[in-house]
Amino acid sequence: MTNTPAQVMRAAIAAFALGLAGAAAQAADCDEPERPPALDGGTASMEEMLAGQKQVKAFQTANMAYMQCLEKNFQAAEENAKESSDAAARAIAQKEYTDSVEAYNAAVSAEEEVAGAFNVALRAYKAANGK
Repeated sequence: MTNTPAQVMRAAIAAFALGLAGAAAQAADCDEPERPPALDGGTASMEEMLAGQKQVKAFQTANMAYMQCLEKNFQAAEENAKESSDAAARAIAQKEYTDSVEAYNAAVSAEEEVAGAFNVALRAYKAANGK
């Protein structure tokens, strides 16, 4: 039994869609880390500041892993979009690419905000404690 060109195309589109579903599942595997709580450096103890610093470093490490995961996702989605001859599948891949890039950019911003907030708390701690 020979497959018609339409059957071959439907099978190719289905296989591509399954690949995109796998990419979407992979995106679900990218775990966005929870931001550490902000410190009030003006009232925090040295121990609280040190614990806060450890939480910020742990967040930065987890956030880097998250961004690497997102980077793999948007690279795969970009490749899928380029290789797809089907407009609908290409649109799905482009959406996955856009979503992953936006999440990556938000992760970069989150890291900057967390580090900035800790630096503000550190300056307040030093001012409150004459350091």
